[in-house]
Amino acid sequence: MFRARETGGITGAARGLLHRLALSLFTTFAVACAIAPGAATAQSFSFSRVEVNGNQRVDAATIVSYAGIARGEAVSAAQINDAYQNILGSGLFESVEVVPRGSTLVINVREYPTINRIAFEGNKRVKDEAMAGVIRSQSRRVFQPSQAEADAAAITELYRVQGRVAATVSPKIIRRTGNRVDLVFEVTEGRTVENERISFVGNREFSDRRLRGALETKQAGLFRQLIQRDTLVEERIEFDKQVLRDFYLSRGYVDFRVQAATAEITRNRDAFLVTFNVQEGQQFRIGRVSVTSSMPEVNANEFANALRIREGKVYNPQIVETNISRLERLAAQKGINFMRVEPQISRNERNLTLDINFALSRGPRIFVERIDIEGNASTLDRVVRRQFKVVEGDPFNPREIREAAERIRALGFFETADVNAREGSAPDQVVVDVDVTEAPTGSLGFGASYGSDAGLGFNINFSERNFLGRGQSLSFGVDTTSSANAFTFAFREPAFLGREVTFGLDANYRKSESENSRYNSVTGVVRPLFEFPLGERSRLQVRTALQYKELSGIDLGDGGTDTGSSFILREEEGERWDVSLGYTYIYDSRIVGINPNAAIRFTFGQDFGGLDGENQYIKTTASMTAQTKVWNEEVTLRAELEGGALHYTSGGSTVLDRFSLNGRIRGFEAGGTGPRDLNVTNEDALGGNYFFVARLEADFPLGLPEEYGISGGVFYDIGSVWGLDSTGGGPTGTDPVDDDLHWRSSIGVSIFWDTPIGPLRFNFSNAIMKEDYDETRSFDISIRTDF
Repeated sequence: MFRARETGGITGAARGLLHRLALSLFTTFAVACAIAPGAATAQSFSFSRVEVNGNQRVDAATIVSYAGIARGEAVSAAQINDAYQNILGSGLFESVEVVPRGSTLVINVREYPTINRIAFEGNKRVKDEAMAGVIRSQSRRVFQPSQAEADAAAITELYRVQGRVAATVSPKIIRRTGNRVDLVFEVTEGRTVENERISFVGNREFSDRRLRGALETKQAGLFRQLIQRDTLVEERIEFDKQVLRDFYLSRGYVDFRVQAATAEITRNRDAFLVTFNVQEGQQFRIGRVSVTSSMPEVNANEFANALRIREGKVYNPQIVETNISRLERLAAQKGINFMRVEPQISRNERNLTLDINFALSRGPRIFVERIDIEGNASTLDRVVRRQFKVVEGDPFNPREIREAAERIRALGFFETADVNAREGSAPDQVVVDVDVTEAPTGSLGFGASYGSDAGLGFNINFSERNFLGRGQSLSFGVDTTSSANAFTFAFREPAFLGREVTFGLDANYRKSESENSRYNSVTGVVRPLFEFPLGERSRLQVRTALQYKELSGIDLGDGGTDTGSSFILREEEGERWDVSLGYTYIYDSRIVGINPNAAIRFTFGQDFGGLDGENQYIKTTASMTAQTKVWNEEVTLRAELEGGALHYTSGGSTVLDRFSLNGRIRGFEAGGTGPRDLNVTNEDALGGNYFFVARLEADFPLGLPEEYGISGGVFYDIGSVWGLDSTGGGPTGTDPVDDDLHWRSSIGVSIFWDTPIGPLRFNFSNAIMKEDYDETRSFDISIRTDF
């Protein structure tokens, strides 16, 4: 704080003398007023001239205007005091003195100095640029103590958000010549105060660990220096209250309440203890479902048949919202405008069910006047506007506006996105205001790697999710190792020609030299595609592809003990061009996400190749993944099925076309399984025309402190790849080629570790079912992917 210093003092004897003197004067004044009350009159002043001294930057006329005293006007002592207060209140002067001298009013001022420069001292955790961005004091502007104090508070808030609640900031000035000062903010950062423990009171159905996993606020862990969410932010606590409510509501606990959320600092002031006091209530399921209508043109039974909601299912507000949207779409298809769908929910305490009646009624005739978008500095308006399914002049639907707001947030282009509706130019008009704050959407990465197979490698990748502010995504990457080089490119336009159709263009090129094999390969593909929705949870992708494949460098051996590569690979040597058409159907229950504990994803696709008339084939692939959480959502069970078939109607396949089990079954090396030419030295993996894989796994906590970010899992994989177009017999006619169906399986355990560079997965595997020529691997590390 800037404070004036007081000096001097008064002794006790002097104080008593002054007291008696004041009492005597007061008595004399009271007697005089009693004898001659008419003689006491208020003193008045009149000035013919105003003299201003000490001003350098502020014009004298401006100072006189602040005083508000006109020449020749009779003014009282109170008015002179008001003039003093007005001039001082302008905030331009460090000191002000107003002195009447006969017919002249003398105003002496001392202007605040000008800020020469602003500096920050003592800060390490927060950069100068970050602090300069929150203060309002500026160089070459007038220095104001109140503003400097406000700036110090703003800098302190920066530290508070980082968990340094003990940080202090003191503004100091260093006087320079010419009535200038240097403004210095002296910072004492203090230690980071982290969330040492996050606990819950009142939770019976879900453990503290499970609830902590849903919160934005995190408990301090091993990487507390890198993870910022383990510090206390009051705004985040408020957000977490709503997160907890949404968590329980989606699981049928309609009476859930967060009764209190407290954050206590430890005695040593080095950590926070955060406690959520909750009341869970009972879990409710869906009871009787009905539809009623007060509109003559609406058939309630017809709308009831459009519902997709089952009795006995755990209640979830999202189920109700999804079915309301379905009824509103049906009304739009029938040309029924302004139909309002109101869910009427009745509680059945005995059975713990909720009866839901969808009441259809005529809503108010309100139209969308316009949609105003602000805050999008680089993102084009149309990118935000196309998230709305309504346009200017359409009937106003509050539910559609809320869903549009969620779609805008889901883009990932904005840090914040607020969508609100207000009355327009008329009572039946509504203006939708969209206020966004943009977020970074691009990344550039460099990396290096080393593997026993590939050797030393380097990579560079770039991605932009909002290319040129058009909502398009663009990415490319280059990877190089001692035995392979690869380039990838991908582009997506999510609203092709302004419609809900995604246009994509993929291209990749890869060249390898004897990578895990005794042959060289070159592959390249350019693939344009379109993808569009078929239903609420399903999409269809159609594509075409131009591919180039070359197989070369076949090892011929030494004519002795080394027989070289398989005769099958020798027959397939050469280059090939291919043009194909294909499609993929995708069903994903996560798109709607009604069940928070279970999800399923299914894909089925086919590619029809050889459209140039040579080497014609049909390639079919399918996959299904299902996941659910059990035991109070502590354990995740996951099952994955995957298979494919390659059938050539003319010509034949090559090793570059066929399937392999690389990465599909844990416990085996890349190229370590599948059809083999058993007569060659290295037993080359030839791939197969058919494959099938099943993967079963469970993830669960290990009982370690949650802040370590370590959990465990077990898995079981089984599958096979088999079948060649022709074994041929080889040059001798008796060369053994094994392309039969042989099942391979493995079992193992996994360790999951959440690190700042990403969630890592460590697999320890043991191959159970295998062939003698298979190559196994007992340990591998990968990036964990969530379903």
